[in-house]
Amino acid sequence: MNFRPPAPFVSIVLVACVTAACATFGPRLSPEQAAVRKAVLSRAEIWRHTNVRAMDLKRGPQQPGAFPFRATVVCSYREKQLEGHSPKFACVIGRDDEVKIKFGGANGEVYGEVLATRLLWALGFGADRMYPVNVVCRGCPYELGGTRLPNGDSRFDPAVIERKMPGSEWPREGSSGWSWNELDAVNVFSERAPRAHRDALKLLAVFLQHTDSKPEQQRIVCVASGRSRTSCGSPFLMINDVGLTFGRANRRNANDAGSVNLVAWRETPVWKDPTGCIGNLPRSFTGTLENPLISEDGRRFLAVLLGQLSERQIRDLFEAARIQLRMRNPADVSSGFATIEEWVSAFEQKRAEIVQRRCA
Repeated sequence: MNFRPPAPFVSIVLVACVTAACATFGPRLSPEQAAVRKAVLSRAEIWRHTNVRAMDLKRGPQQPGAFPFRATVVCSYREKQLEGHSPKFACVIGRDDEVKIKFGGANGEVYGEVLATRLLWALGFGADRMYPVNVVCRGCPYELGGTRLPNGDSRFDPAVIERKMPGSEWPREGSSGWSWNELDAVNVFSERAPRAHRDALKLLAVFLQHTDSKPEQQRIVCVASGRSRTSCGSPFLMINDVGLTFGRANRRNANDAGSVNLVAWRETPVWKDPTGCIGNLPRSFTGTLENPLISEDGRRFLAVLLGQLSERQIRDLFEAARIQLRMRNPADVSSGFATIEEWVSAFEQKRAEIVQRRCA
């Protein structure tokens, strides 16, 4: 259950975060820690150029460790406590390739993780790599479910395997992640992360209805060598956990409403008001992003990126996520299963909302 601290507590801590450039709502950083953090953030990137029109959203990133679409992957169960509440387990491929597997047809994150990470990756923003696969697990306990095979193995389908974005997380010790407040509180962002990039990422979070925006859901990744307590080679700010997307942002980060709910996503406008450029994204109890004000540069930057996606690419995105296995409204079984065409239509409508708006 999520806990929302009293309003006075939130106000006090937010002031501390702005003045000390802290990443979480935890203890205030020391002056030395704050200076180190500010220095790293001042060099951070948020976006890198990609050839959007050439991105294969069905195959996904083809870096080492990639899996073909719907590949059958055999692995051995590893007893390990994993964070989060969605169904998942650790499994070892071969001798030492440990991966995290999310599974279950009723688990919205199985679809949402693929959708959001593939879109972020294609547009040039940071993202982990999620591969839709069929998993045959050796030694998986009965309580995990799955389909028990004659030899005692278990099959999990649908399932996704996670590969982390290349690089190493910073810092190695202590609180990690970053809050959305920091994008504006640290005003030394300029060449590497201009406002257009920052606002485009905020607007994309609105487009996705990224409801779970607590600091732990964002990472600082050192994409080049040189990570230490006081340094980070080529820091890159990315959204880490994007399973609760393509629905409607909500206070409790409820899965049924917030994770791949066609009815909710289609009916939620991108903009809070008929005019102006305030993004429509209510803050969850633990979130750090709420109804962001978007500049014209940020709106235009994202509109150009989204505008480069072809209808074929958008369709491939939803095919890769196997979206037809998800109810239109997971809280209402009578809603029936969504079609790819319905999701493509909703995507194009929301894209049009961004393209057609003008910001002062």
